[in-house]
Amino acid sequence: MLKTGDKAPDFAAQDQDGKVVSLADVLAGGKSVILYFYPKDNTPGCTAEACSLRDGYSELSKKGFVVLGVSADSAASHAKFIEKHGLPFTLLVDADHRIAEAYGTWGEKKFMGRTYMGMIRTTFIIGTDGVIAQVFDKVKTKDHFGQILEWYESEKQ
Repeated sequence: MLKTGDKAPDFAAQDQDGKVVSLADVLAGGKSVILYFYPKDNTPGCTAEACSLRDGYSELSKKGFVVLGVSADSAASHAKFIEKHGLPFTLLVDADHRIAEAYGTWGEKKFMGRTYMGMIRTTFIIGTDGVIAQVFDKVKTKDHFGQILEWYESEKQ
């Protein structure tokens, strides 16, 4: 897994509308990036996390952030997830796990005694310089916005 101070790997992926989005293009716009990896659209934890970021989106935007969510779900699934929950940010398709593997968020998981490969819930804050400023590997799904805001405020001290 990448850590604070590492250069963020560039990527290009399809969004919910079939448009290709690259990290380099977003950073070229002078914005910092909240890149969050989540297991699956419309599951309880992922919905709570997305809605927390939705509820804080206006404030995050004012602070210069672009929010990008990444999962292995299809563009159609992402579009339905966005519509159902009124998400104002972009969701990227990572069906082949290339982005997740580059960031170290694709790995072994255990659930109900079963072991399988899947997306490990993690958020990376990437500065305008393309360097990872913070990694959240213990995401508070119901208050992820608050978790990010608390970090942001402590950095501004």
